[in-house]
This record gives sequence, C-alpha cells and structure tokens, in this order.
Amino acid sequence: MIDAAIGQVANALNNALQRAFGLSEELVVVSSLYEPDGSVAAGVNNKLAVFLVNIERDTMPVQRPRQADHSLLPPPVSLNLQLMFAASFGAANYTEALKFVASTVAFFQSVPLLDHHNTPGLDPRIDRLVLDIENQAIGELGNLWGIFGGRYVPSVLYRMRMVTFDAGRRDGPLPVVREPIVGAHA
Repeated sequence: MIDAAIGQVANALNNALQRAFGLSEELVVVSSLYEPDGSVAAGVNNKLAVFLVNIERDTMPVQRPRQADHSLLPPPVSLNLQLMFAASFGAANYTEALKFVASTVAFFQSVPLLDHHNTPGLDPRIDRLVLDIENQAIGELGNLWGIFGGRYVPSVLYRMRMVTFDAGRRDGPLPVVREPIVGAHA
C-alpha cells in the first residue's frame, strides 16, 4: 500500500504540473535519484523525483470495536511517510528545478488532502492522504543528503499522513444475518 500511496501522490502532482506548464510528458517520477553504485538513476533527468525518506508509526490511538464473538482484533497500524520531492535538473536548467519545487509547494498548499472526492483513482484501501511540509535544519538536511549518497538538488520534504494497514478489516461483504433462533440458549 505504500507504493500505491506514493504513486497516487506522484500522479496527482504530475497532472497538476502538466497543466501548469502546458506539457504532456511525464514530469514526476517515483524513483530514487541515485543507483546503489552512486550513479544517477535512469529516467530522473529533467524530472521531479519522488522518493521515500522515512516511515514512522503514527502514535495516535485507534480504537477498534469488539467483534461479535467479543474478541479484539489487533488495532490497525497507521504510518506517516516522509517523502522527498527533488528536482533533478542540470546546471543549465537550474531555474527549471526551482520552478518545479515552487510548483510542488503551491500544489500541496492548494490541495493538502487527497481523498476519493478530489482523487478518483485513489486506491480503495486508502481513505485519505494528508501532506504537510517538513522543516529541516541545515545540518539535518546535510545529513539526509549524505545518507542518499548524492549531492543536494532543489527539493522539499513532506510528511504524508496516514497510510493504514488493517489486517482485521474485511474486504468482502459481511455475512447476512438470518432469522434468530428462538429459544436457543448460549
């Protein structure tokens, strides 16, 4: 489901950037910037790359009602994902990179919540996704880019809330209740 959530965010942003810049080509890709050997990843040149930086468990308690047999299912696990939106443009196109980052901020400022109303293709397992910009101190930013193994490119970090894994949720219809059995004792 993490892949579906990130893919949906990238797709919504891609559509918005295509409209804003009047282009039909793919502008946003879900990809790291660098290969494990340190080389630039294929397909990210002159694109906005979206990649996962961190996964955190959301600590807000989620209550689950008791089941008919009075058992409790394990509570769902809600995750927050930190996503980096990085503009991978060469020096000659540096101002384009800045435009892409600014347009990303503008898009998520105007559409901070993706749900089934404004994102019809949203995976049915996902209720909604909320994106908030994350502040990074210069030292933290340097450490983060050091982890990626690359050099800094214009980028913005967002926290995406809530991707929920619920193994106890039924995906099919609930069984139909038939007539009660009168006189039955438990």
